Amino acid sequence: MQRDNVVTNKKTNKMKTLKLFIIGILLTLASGMNAQVSVNVNVGAPPLWGPAGYADVRFYYLPDIEAYYDVPSAMFIFNEGGAWVHRASLPAVYAHYDLYGGYKVVLNDYRGETPYVYFKDHRGKYPKGYHKGEQKTYGERPGKGNSYEHREAKEHQNEKHAEDGNKNEQHGNDKHEQHGGGGGGKEHGNGGGHGHGK
Repeated sequence: MQRDNVVTNKKTNKMKTLKLFIIGILLTLASGMNAQVSVNVNVGAPPLWGPAGYADVRFYYLPDIEAYYDVPSAMFIFNEGGAWVHRASLPAVYAHYDLYGGYKVVLNDYRGETPYVYFKDHRGKYPKGYHKGEQKTYGERPGKGNSYEHREAKEHQNEKHAEDGNKNEQHGNDKHEQHGGGGGGKEHGNGGGHGHGK
């Protein structure tokens, strides 16, 4: 009889141990799932050039270059040869585009994976050069400020420089014409391919 009690106690202890082991595994799995959810939520912090105050938005529309930015994946979405592509950087034509100074339209009303299905609407509502007031960024432009006023001051400085260059160019052309040189002046432009709508 004592042996039967010992065997029964061993079986009971094994069952208790097995139950505790299973409960431990379930708790571990449950906490792992919570950790996975919080990792997914925290991945995809806005870029330093992103508009401040919109930490949980998924997409920006960049009207000056007619492109999108997917915050969680840190990918630009733009039309390349008739197809929308996802890339870590902008195409070469926009290599010098000022992401800090360019206006970002926050698409906080869009839920989905393909914001470009509304591209015609976005382009119509937010044309190149679109700006709706000052837009501060999360971080500062490396070596410079991050405000709309800074960009406006820089553009004014560039326009002044272009005017001065054009005056000098015109003066130089006059000299050439007086001396029979004809033409000869350098062409100045504000192009740069950045689509600022000016």
